Amino acid sequence: MLQARRALVSVYDKRGLEDLARGLARLGVEIVSTGGTLKYLQEKSIPVTAVADVTGFPEILDGRVKTLHPRIHGGILADRSVDGHLDQIREHGIERIDLVVVNLYPFRETLAAGASFAQTVEMIDIGGPAMVRAAAKNFGGVGVVVDPGDYAEVLSALEKGGGILPEELRRRLAAKAFGHTRSYDSAVASFLGGQSRVSLELDRTMELRYGENPHQGGAVYATAGGPGVLGGFRQLQGKELSWNNLLDADAARKIVALFEEPAVVIVKHNNPCGVGRGTNLAEAYQRALATDPVSAFGSIVALNRPADGALAEAMAELFVEVLLAPGFDEAARERFGAKKNLRILECPLYRPSPADVELRPIDGGFLAQPPDAQPDDPSGWTCPSRRQPTPEERRALDLAWKVCRYVKSNAIVVANGDQTVGIGAGQMSRVDSCRLATEKAQLPVRGTVAASDAFFPFRDGLDVLAKAGITAVIQPGGSKKDDEIIAAADEQGVAMLLTGVRHFRH
Repeated sequence: MLQARRALVSVYDKRGLEDLARGLARLGVEIVSTGGTLKYLQEKSIPVTAVADVTGFPEILDGRVKTLHPRIHGGILADRSVDGHLDQIREHGIERIDLVVVNLYPFRETLAAGASFAQTVEMIDIGGPAMVRAAAKNFGGVGVVVDPGDYAEVLSALEKGGGILPEELRRRLAAKAFGHTRSYDSAVASFLGGQSRVSLELDRTMELRYGENPHQGGAVYATAGGPGVLGGFRQLQGKELSWNNLLDADAARKIVALFEEPAVVIVKHNNPCGVGRGTNLAEAYQRALATDPVSAFGSIVALNRPADGALAEAMAELFVEVLLAPGFDEAARERFGAKKNLRILECPLYRPSPADVELRPIDGGFLAQPPDAQPDDPSGWTCPSRRQPTPEERRALDLAWKVCRYVKSNAIVVANGDQTVGIGAGQMSRVDSCRLATEKAQLPVRGTVAASDAFFPFRDGLDVLAKAGITAVIQPGGSKKDDEIIAAADEQGVAMLLTGVRHFRH
């Protein structure tokens, strides 16, 4: 690579752009730019040349055509090691472009925001990928930068190398550039192809000591272009995260985000073993812990509020593997800091995206579906029983139904208005889940309510719940024996709500 004399800079994401451009200008590199990037640099009083001045041709078609020109691509693609190439560009008055700094129109972000079809199509970048691919192909003489996170390294390398990027860095940047355009094109292909094609680009972000078991390898991959695993968390303290830690953390984070009031979720082996809500986190934690204090040992805990000192004091006696929260105040950090093995993760609350997809491997392929993350609509729930639920029962049914969607099927959740009381998970028969939820309960069951993730196929499960003192039940309905189940509820004075929505979680 010859010393960099000219850089083409055209970016949608302008993070770090001012520092990079000023650094290039200090090194005597001429900056050529277009559209919004040109205007941005001019406003910052950074010397810049318009692409139209280089090509001698104005931008046309609302900016769709501006860099697609021999004076641009000839300057990028000329092989510096081939005299004939250099002679040709001199013959045509084309100057070399030694550095290409480009990131693309926000296609994924526009799609995720729910834009119209026409608006989304307009975000399909053409000139940007063409420049990126041209520069990446010619990495022997051209540097290409698609990630603002690489600006500092590139600028430092140019400064240390007298305006020349080392070959190893150019090769690495080229590989990243091809991955960037591949990911972008895959997103466009998936959008246009509808349900017939699912494309997924993943970047390895962590290597794990092992997978689910010590004899299995393990790693963490984040969706390319997304916010990152667990919303882009920061680990503030503690040991390295494990495969199982991350699975449980994901489940806990998704459950706790369902609640508006202060809530705490305790997860063990990918099932909630306690959920509580209250006027503050400490109160919510005590209620969650009371569900099953034995199973809570070595658990994962998630909060939907920043952790405070009162919560940290309440949790002082429990051994926890991982604690997730959207923030931690100074008192919480100080108290939790004494637990050196506690992994503390600061991450935003879970918010589902329309672009999310869940994949489950099967031999030879994958099952794919959107996550079960649509909010429930209580206004659509019906009451077929003679007795209507009381306001307090409705409040408890709402809590039980929220938790139920994240319990392994067959799922039964027993709850009062503030906390889970008993949880029956992963049983092969629904009646066994009913027995487990009521018999394992550490809190009084009489006067509580229950949620079932799917319909009752027979009345036996409902009978178990009623015998234990359950006064109201929420379930999807839809069984051939619904009339029999409703009659059993009326026979025992149990109020029943039908949601019409099933929440299986295999």
